[in-house]
Amino acid sequence: MIAITGYSGFVGTELLKKINTEECVLLGRKPIMGSYKHQFFDLSNPVQNVDLSRVKVLIHCAARVHIMNDNSANPIDEFRAVNTKGTLNLATQAAQAGVKRFIFISTIKVNGESTTGRAPFNEQENVPEDPYGVSKAEAEQQLLVLGKQTGMEIVIIRPPLVYGKGVKANFASLMRLVNKGLPLPFRSINKNKRSLVSVYNLVDLIKVCVEHPNAANQVFLVSDDDDLSTAEMVQLMAKVQGKSNLALPVPPALFSISGAMLGKKQVVDRLIGSLQVDISHTKNTLNWSPPYSVEDGFKLSAKIK
Repeated sequence: MIAITGYSGFVGTELLKKINTEECVLLGRKPIMGSYKHQFFDLSNPVQNVDLSRVKVLIHCAARVHIMNDNSANPIDEFRAVNTKGTLNLATQAAQAGVKRFIFISTIKVNGESTTGRAPFNEQENVPEDPYGVSKAEAEQQLLVLGKQTGMEIVIIRPPLVYGKGVKANFASLMRLVNKGLPLPFRSINKNKRSLVSVYNLVDLIKVCVEHPNAANQVFLVSDDDDLSTAEMVQLMAKVQGKSNLALPVPPALFSISGAMLGKKQVVDRLIGSLQVDISHTKNTLNWSPPYSVEDGFKLSAKIK
């Protein structure tokens, strides 16, 4: 049996479409429609117990997610309470119950925030810069120690930006802007490179990691394996929506100046900077390649409302 947390989230919802419901139990605060077995579990409760006696693989997607402009009084403690302590509590129970494999959906933020001016991130790097990334990095480290102590196999997956039908935030906003056919000032942002992963490729990798013997005690980076500049991303968004790409050639330096003046440096850095991941370890270890091209992923995302 497979147990899944975070089943109502963006990744978890797609994952449930690919998992046999008769062999699945959901761990979370609210049951969902369908013939799913469900156990109440609150990741933020450090003493919450669940029955994992029949579970062989646990896929842990739940987390306190990264929040732009987080106004929490002490965000690192709040992230650690859920992402680090909550994860370790669940994993400890899993090990004690005899769960064979624990799959942890982490984040590329464990590696850092940018690869501008350097090589793509690899699976051996660990230099988080924000509270969310720190909490996930600490969870990874403690999981690997727990695995060595108990024999439970640990699998860690670090995705970059995950997109697909129903995604929200910046990707959806940009897709809608392109759909309006408005002139956008991104033509000259053509030297950067961003790694993305469609939720369809990410779920495919998770499914491979459920059973593949080589996945045990490994860290995997994942992407669509086709990195895009901001200009290329906008061009592809226009193509899959049947729109003209009315891109204006505004110099990236002007974005940098505007970001500094408006206090939006981090937003601009993500727009004009690079964040690439090297997935050669993932492909070679698991004999895996993303089944969906980046154009496939954009087409499936194009009906964002």
